[in-house]
Amino acid sequence: MKILIAASEMAGVCGEGGLAEQVAAAAYGLAAGGHAVTVVLPFHRQVRENKALGLKRTRTRFAVQMGDLEWTCDVREASARGIRHLFVARDESFDRSGLYGVDGRDYDDNAARFLFFSKCVAELVRLRGPDVAGVFGWQAAPVAVFIRASRFAVPVVFAPVSLEFQGNFWSHDFALTNLPGSFFADEGMEFYGSMNFLKSGIVFADAVVLPGGRFASLAMTPRLGCGLEGVLRHHRSKIHGISPGVGGSSLPLVARDAEAVSSARRRLFGQVAGPEPRVFLLDAQATGGMDLVFQTIDRIATPALKVVVLGGVPESSREALEFAIRLHAGRFVHREVVEASTAADCLAAGDFLLLPDSMDADSAFLCLAMKNGIVPVARDCEGLEEWVRDFDPVSGHGCGLVFRRAGVEGVADAVKRAFLLPDAEKQMLSDRCRALEFTPEASARRLERVFLDLKNRCQ
Repeated sequence: MKILIAASEMAGVCGEGGLAEQVAAAAYGLAAGGHAVTVVLPFHRQVRENKALGLKRTRTRFAVQMGDLEWTCDVREASARGIRHLFVARDESFDRSGLYGVDGRDYDDNAARFLFFSKCVAELVRLRGPDVAGVFGWQAAPVAVFIRASRFAVPVVFAPVSLEFQGNFWSHDFALTNLPGSFFADEGMEFYGSMNFLKSGIVFADAVVLPGGRFASLAMTPRLGCGLEGVLRHHRSKIHGISPGVGGSSLPLVARDAEAVSSARRRLFGQVAGPEPRVFLLDAQATGGMDLVFQTIDRIATPALKVVVLGGVPESSREALEFAIRLHAGRFVHREVVEASTAADCLAAGDFLLLPDSMDADSAFLCLAMKNGIVPVARDCEGLEEWVRDFDPVSGHGCGLVFRRAGVEGVADAVKRAFLLPDAEKQMLSDRCRALEFTPEASARRLERVFLDLKNRCQ
């Protein structure tokens, strides 16, 4: 499959941060799957000064219409790690010290700069004829518009990466698109009187990839939709939730042999006497339901049940937290500042990760815990099954314990179920959690399936 990816930055070439990292992970992951991947980027000054790229000029040169003027594009190229890079060069637009602005201010002509880039990408799509195009970030989102307007038989997969930054510009900048006025409409590039790049990508792409099933669900609500929740709901049939994955350095594996577990538990709870404990971890910053946990531990009196709360808790739960620490000394501990050594102790000591209510869209800690063999006990919510499927003792399928009943009764029942889980079944679930892949490479394979499905549908 021939894949063309368009973005404004890519790790190792230009830019840094979430967008650059996700573009690189997708490109290298798809290339590793045997696909011919071409990445198109602006010829930023960072690129020009990156001597390691081995840049070459090409014979490709063309002009695109920008309002009443024609702007000329030169194309440079380079190759690295099985990927071909093409760079859209126009010094007036991209030979600048910053990618998007300087001194905390965006460049005033960002609309023109990235409309030009997007038009050039669409022209390269026409010249190169890929099977599918992948577009990342608001900066390249208009590529989907121009491919659709030109009626190219190339499906587009759009990955916004973030909904917070949208590329919202004055309506008069729409003249630079040279598109019919019908494209500046509610089901088009217009958004409350402005031209919105991100919305345009969502509307005109054939598939939209959001970072994770949980995020895809919450993005359709005011909580995380950043004003675009209505647009996303309208186009929900083409939305896919694919976690970007967590790099190896972000998923440290800790020793969990008997001695390591015993030592970690002593550091957390002091001398552990009596029956073998079951330790539940709770990431206070990634889940709700703190008060449910306090009530649950009140109901289950056995000293073998132990809870570790990680991270800062809401001010509204502070008093209840302090009361729980005093009342359940030796069973309940709180680590507000989670340093590397503390995290290692918790990952070594933990048996279960408790998600008593709503789960944050960012599943990084969930991935970290599961990769260390910690079994999730989670309230059912849309997007959860991307990583956690309920264990069915009859069929033997599943890797966690999922409950659907709301409130303290539901949490208490789930904790009891985990507490009474036979050791053999607990070990089996722990092994399944360890075997799951949370890497960017695994995410690239999920993205590959979206690309292949679109390619097959367009044949």
